[in-house]
Amino acid sequence: MSTEKKSSEMEPLDEKLPVLVVDDEYGPRESIAFTLSSEFSVDTAGRASEALASIRQRQYAAIVLDIRMPEMDGIKALEEIRKLDTDVSVIMLTGYGTLLTAQQAMLAGANQYMRKPPDVAELVAAVRKQAEATGLRRHQARMTLDMMKSNAALKQEVEQNEPQIWQGRASVELVHDLNNPLTVVIGYAALLVEEVRAVSKRDPERGQKLLEYASMVERAAEYCHHLSENWRQASKKAGKFEPIDLVQVVQEVRQVIFFGNAAIHVNGLAVAPVRGSKFELMRVFQNILKNSIEAGGKKIEVTIERKNGQVELTVSDNGCGMSPVAVKRALRGGFTSKQSGTGLGLSICRHLLGAHSASFEMTSTLGQGTTIRSVFPATTSE
Repeated sequence: MSTEKKSSEMEPLDEKLPVLVVDDEYGPRESIAFTLSSEFSVDTAGRASEALASIRQRQYAAIVLDIRMPEMDGIKALEEIRKLDTDVSVIMLTGYGTLLTAQQAMLAGANQYMRKPPDVAELVAAVRKQAEATGLRRHQARMTLDMMKSNAALKQEVEQNEPQIWQGRASVELVHDLNNPLTVVIGYAALLVEEVRAVSKRDPERGQKLLEYASMVERAAEYCHHLSENWRQASKKAGKFEPIDLVQVVQEVRQVIFFGNAAIHVNGLAVAPVRGSKFELMRVFQNILKNSIEAGGKKIEVTIERKNGQVELTVSDNGCGMSPVAVKRALRGGFTSKQSGTGLGLSICRHLLGAHSASFEMTSTLGQGTTIRSVFPATTSE
């Protein structure tokens, strides 16, 4: 049944991937287990509590979970599973399929939803696909962890040596700003791999989805390319300023860098023309919004208004906020309360906004949230 191995990485490559089947009904449970056993190493559980105990002992590639169970139903069990393993794929089964139960399952973190009893071929294909997706997510998680370790080492080096030369500081800023868009590239590339393996040449709808993912990867890659080129040609040469729409820039950062995060709301003007460098301002909003999210902000309001002929942009969040002392330290630069931070984000924002002749003000209240306000000069561009 269960094993003491902590990770599937420790198992031989030719060993079957472990799958857990959870159903309080003996017949369906054993039938599904038998169906999957030819391709997977299958454990079974008749109660959610048994399943959770198994998950604490073993890392599964996929979990097949019935929604209707006594003591703890599948939706609640799924919520508990996600506390133990955020990466494992979970396939929900129910004999009482409705749109409401499907929505509940997906909102709780299910990866796929199937009617019970499932078609044998469809079930095997679903488990195979979701087990592969689990592997991709865990691979990405390992890459992210390696990145965090590198970032921690970088932070320690910055604290010890306090770079004084512009080229040295620019290198650190580049690494700092590349983390987010590169993570986006990795994430969408993983989605592309999944879709490409599943797509049919005669399925135009799936083909369109691939085109959308590819477009997103292309836009994130373009951003990375600009940052690297900006460094390669760095010689204190000012970036190219041209008429741009501030609203469009913020929306693009929200979509490309933060996957259209629903916590970020953009309000106010429909169009806000300013003169500046699109990619430099993307760096600004990337850092500001990232700080709000990492501060625990569940609602982040980006408001863009025209006042006295100027464009005022305000970012307010309801995160953990900062004390007055922490605000002063943050504005000086080199200070961060985040374990994986470098303390460079706000310095980058102030520098780039200054290059755009825009102001930078930050107010914060501990336990209530933070507000950042910038005012851009008037422009005649329409």
